[in-house]
Amino acid sequence: MAELESPNVMSKLITFLSSLLQRLAESNDLNPQFQTQKISVFHGLTRPSISIQSYLDRIFKYANCSPSCFIVAYVYLDRFAQSQPSLPINSFNVHRLLITSVMVAAKFMDDMYYNNGYYAKVGGISKTEMNYLELDFLFGLGFNLNVTPNTFYTYCSYLQKEMVMMQPPVTLAGESSLKRLYFNEEESSHQQQQQEVAV
Repeated sequence: MAELESPNVMSKLITFLSSLLQRLAESNDLNPQFQTQKISVFHGLTRPSISIQSYLDRIFKYANCSPSCFIVAYVYLDRFAQSQPSLPINSFNVHRLLITSVMVAAKFMDDMYYNNGYYAKVGGISKTEMNYLELDFLFGLGFNLNVTPNTFYTYCSYLQKEMVMMQPPVTLAGESSLKRLYFNEEESSHQQQQQEVAV
């Protein structure tokens, strides 16, 4: 999608993705269902002091990957969340999942990309840790890295619609507006889900 090349569109995409991930992480932090969860290599001992927005801005600034990598990284995060339900995205793991998903997307999508040591510096972690994160992420995805044009378009369309609305949905008192990060990759299923939500 050519509009991804626009700095204004990318800025909005980065802002929206960080907002989405921030809300998801905070929601999962508070969800009692996830209080006793499996700890993984993605979990930090403490919450990082850098915001998700600043971290994603940093990745965008220094990774020099194609804009489509951020869409593909979002697809990978979605797949990871679906295939690893015992590892919900939260404040302790979202940063490591982000740097890993962008790095894997860049390696898969771009002809030229930086090595793991460079991404580790961008992400503020060691090269050894970056290597472990990549390996666990790939196994967590079942090495399912291919993103069909149809899937890419579906995710782009979803993100574009959400960015246009950019207003948080109205919710009833005590009800979370963010149930999950993911949707079915089948376009027809996604469209059906959207119609059900609209009704």
